[in-house]
Amino acid sequence: MIKKEKNNHNNKDRKGILRNKNTRNLDSKSDQKKVENITIKEDSELKHEYDLRSFLSYLEKMGELITIHKKVKKKFELAAIISKFDKKEAVMFTNVDESKFKVVSNILGTRERFFYGIESSGPINKIDLSNLGNIGPEYYPKEFSNDAPFYSNSTKNLYDLPIVSHFEKDAGPFITSSTVYVKDQENGNQNSSVHRMLLLNNSQMAIRMVEGRHLHKCFVYAKEHKEDLKINVVVGVHPALNIAAAYQAAYGIDEITIANYLLNGNLKLAKNNYSDLMIPKHSEVVLDGKILHDEVSEEWMVEMLRTYDFKRKQPVFEINKIWYRDNPIYYDILPGYTEHRLLMGLPIEAKIFSYVKNTVPSTRTVHLSDGGSNWLTAVVQIKKRLEGEPKNAILTAFAAHPSLKTAIIVDEDINPWNPVEVDYAISTRTQADKDFLIIINAKGSSLDPSSDQTNLLTTKLGIDATISLLKDRERFEIAKIPGADNIDIKKYV
Repeated sequence: MIKKEKNNHNNKDRKGILRNKNTRNLDSKSDQKKVENITIKEDSELKHEYDLRSFLSYLEKMGELITIHKKVKKKFELAAIISKFDKKEAVMFTNVDESKFKVVSNILGTRERFFYGIESSGPINKIDLSNLGNIGPEYYPKEFSNDAPFYSNSTKNLYDLPIVSHFEKDAGPFITSSTVYVKDQENGNQNSSVHRMLLLNNSQMAIRMVEGRHLHKCFVYAKEHKEDLKINVVVGVHPALNIAAAYQAAYGIDEITIANYLLNGNLKLAKNNYSDLMIPKHSEVVLDGKILHDEVSEEWMVEMLRTYDFKRKQPVFEINKIWYRDNPIYYDILPGYTEHRLLMGLPIEAKIFSYVKNTVPSTRTVHLSDGGSNWLTAVVQIKKRLEGEPKNAILTAFAAHPSLKTAIIVDEDINPWNPVEVDYAISTRTQADKDFLIIINAKGSSLDPSSDQTNLLTTKLGIDATISLLKDRERFEIAKIPGADNIDIKKYV
């Protein structure tokens, strides 16, 4: 479990890649004492398991987990409650209708809690998400087991799971936190990725796969050979596994190695006899099953932009058996809200940062903005040294994240997390004919309703909102009042 003091250092020293400008400060001695007591207690519990339960226990100790005991309906009511906690506490439901499972949501609903899911007992700057693309097989977990807590219970009925209906026009109830584990038949490597799954009946679900990505490649290979594809679907793991699965690693990279890196080598795996796959030992729920090569079903749901995706024909997943732990906890992610956006967007921030910094070494940070749904708009902060660097940064950002629609480059004195400052930079430091770069008919995001969604084409905008080196920089200096930062207004009113 990450100690609070260590996590604060990580937030400060991680090059701003995922820095939380709204991180809570410890303003009183009593607050500091509370954190110290927690740290002492955690030091005596180092031999804990890295699972969802340990993470929830930590959130509870930090006062960031709300428990609701009142009975709630899994159709709309649960989602409505979660929406009221957006960017606030995680929520645990202990009494969900027609289910013996507890349901938890919003566990990664803030940038700060995103850091809680990363373990580091080494140097405070060891964990750097911009380096995830370089993680190799040396980080593959060393501890394996043929037994696991989730083998304690089983069912063959999907209706036993508290699968949530979120929005009125969704195609139906969706599993939104499912991580799919699969073996690539061509090279033997495993892959893990996050996919939404629509409940069809008591034994089948439609599974959404993005064309060209790893699971889809594995499926196409099996389909060409007229074979069903065996997979495991896991719900409820330590957040490091969700973060790793959401990262768009290069083809052939096993995301389990990334998860183990994020957990400082503490991940344990168990062999699944049905699929012969290695999956997290302390998963809450595990579905054995196969993606049918010759059956499809229509599905649609709310996406990151909180708009409905268009209807698609997607393959059908058929269960063999569902395994789950004693007193099981089911994890649900509310689509289109902050947890969904951060889980998908923050690893992409790291990827863009890595690409752009390689092109422009003075890159300071990358922020996928809330207004762009943490997906379509990036603000890149650099220390400008040469004219032309911002345009290089723009083009590289688009290459790193093909779904990106707008890239804005700002100077060091502009806070990328503050939309007013970014707007100020655009308003005072750009001329549209010189500093706006428009790229037409580029590959875009299928999520953007304004784009050509049939051909996946969009128009991209790059904005160089940095101060021109050909002008007097003092003309752009933002005026400051000496001593203003140290003023305690309480002493005057």
